[in-house]
Amino acid sequence: MSYLPGPKMEQEVRRQLAYLGIDTKKGVRELVKNGEKDRSVMALSPESASPRSVPSSLVYRFISVDTLFALARWTRAASQWSQGALAKAVLVVPRAVPAGWVGWAAKKEVDILRSRQLDCTSEAVDAILDVHGHQIFSLGLFNADPHPGNIILCPSEDRHKPKIGLIDYGQCKRLEPREQVDIAKLLLSIANDEPDADIARNFRRLGIKTTNDSTEFLAEFGRLMFGSLQPRHLNHGWHRRLHDLDRVTYFPKELSLVYRTALLLRGLAMSLQTNVSIGEAWRSHAEEALRRECRPPETPS
Repeated sequence: MSYLPGPKMEQEVRRQLAYLGIDTKKGVRELVKNGEKDRSVMALSPESASPRSVPSSLVYRFISVDTLFALARWTRAASQWSQGALAKAVLVVPRAVPAGWVGWAAKKEVDILRSRQLDCTSEAVDAILDVHGHQIFSLGLFNADPHPGNIILCPSEDRHKPKIGLIDYGQCKRLEPREQVDIAKLLLSIANDEPDADIARNFRRLGIKTTNDSTEFLAEFGRLMFGSLQPRHLNHGWHRRLHDLDRVTYFPKELSLVYRTALLLRGLAMSLQTNVSIGEAWRSHAEEALRRECRPPETPS
């Protein structure tokens, strides 16, 4: 076992969220897990979802989630720039300002420098998603617990772009080739925005059971699992209608930890104000799984 130097991503994400005024006392890990659980569980058990758990403001009807996230990133960058400029000004003339200001400026400069390590947000998220897509569809053995506490920002030559380190492979899942292919078909039907009937058929192939076997329910639930966050997903009425359509009675075990991994990774991306589609992120790996299925078996020479 080797040691990876550097802070956990949870600590660095906490700094970014603090700049946006978001309370992180419970830890980013819990914010990610609970936020994703609250949003996804509504499609499974309506009793556990309160109307307050999902925003219903009219803003989500007219502004895309990506726009809101972009605004949050801009706000964070503006905050960093303004506070950084003030800190530098204080440190230039330390004798002309109160001693307490100098201490604040020194700490603020360090904090801003460290938080800027995550300015390569999209690159870091893409890399982490790509690694787990490779594990699931190419290796058939993956880490199902990629929460922010298990991701390390390791020092690199470029202090603004740290290397990503993955730790704690204590909760892994192995998939058989047939399971990889069936999950790949479901994922690609969502990534390709195929009709409800195709998504539902691929979901049923994995063995999911529902009370009414509703095609619309299965398709929407699949998109909620592996698609990007859409404005309708933030509407309590949309989730309530989904409950009225159908309810899951059996969820396939081979898909459960893949789903958990997707939830944690998407939750991490959302905490960094990045709206990702797991289907899009894992598309190339899922397509490769299907190509392997079509290849004739190699004959010994």
